[in-house]
Amino acid sequence: MGLRIHFVVDPHGWCCMGLIVFVWLYNFFLIPKIVLFPHYEEGHIPGILIIIFYGIAMFCLVALVRASITDPGRLPENPKIPHGEREFWELCNKCNLMRPKRSHHCSRCGHCVRRMDHHCPWINNCVGEDNHWLFLQLCFYTELLTCYALMFSFCHYYYFLPLKKRNLDLFVVRHELAIMRLAAFMGITMLVGITGLFYTQLIGIITVKLSFTNNAVFCRSRPRKPWQQTFSEVFGTRWKILWFIPFRRRQPLRVPYHFANHV
Repeated sequence: MGLRIHFVVDPHGWCCMGLIVFVWLYNFFLIPKIVLFPHYEEGHIPGILIIIFYGIAMFCLVALVRASITDPGRLPENPKIPHGEREFWELCNKCNLMRPKRSHHCSRCGHCVRRMDHHCPWINNCVGEDNHWLFLQLCFYTELLTCYALMFSFCHYYYFLPLKKRNLDLFVVRHELAIMRLAAFMGITMLVGITGLFYTQLIGIITVKLSFTNNAVFCRSRPRKPWQQTFSEVFGTRWKILWFIPFRRRQPLRVPYHFANHV
């Protein structure tokens, strides 16, 4: 099955996503220019820290782009409903199309989405069955990148030795204090917001009581599933290391109820 691209025409979403990209570019270019490279050149930090910074930043960007353009689980106009699963489908009163239960109609996108969590203006897309795992990765890497940038901003002024070589002809050096204050403000604001969002997402997944299969069908008689099984279904793989990789393709996963302890 090929990769399905989903593009939402929403000026409000474009503005929100543009703001996120601006914050990412601000940190991606200015933090290394002001903090990382100068301290590396004077031997205050090892080069691996710069590589880690760029690695986290690239993972964050890939998760953002893929979460925003990946089809979240849009239902076709004439879905093929298996005969034994008709009782788990219902008619949407807004688009008059059949949809699985736990699907929702997005008023901004104008269609129903399987296991829709919410419409997120920051990625200009719905968060549904097929891109929820990317949205979780985006929250994780955004929080990680923000903490990383704030940590180095703090160390730059209060821990690292003062820089001996400073080119005052550079704009970023002359206005360093203002630039770093703006970076700290955006970082703290982003950290507070993304922490609350990430927490609610994780709690919502862990505490779900109804089973989720690759056909988005209710399993009413089963008790609550282990958190490993639930996350494996969301991320489409049992390998935990792959939960953190945004470059792969997710496949619907039907995990046995008795989840193996070694996974």
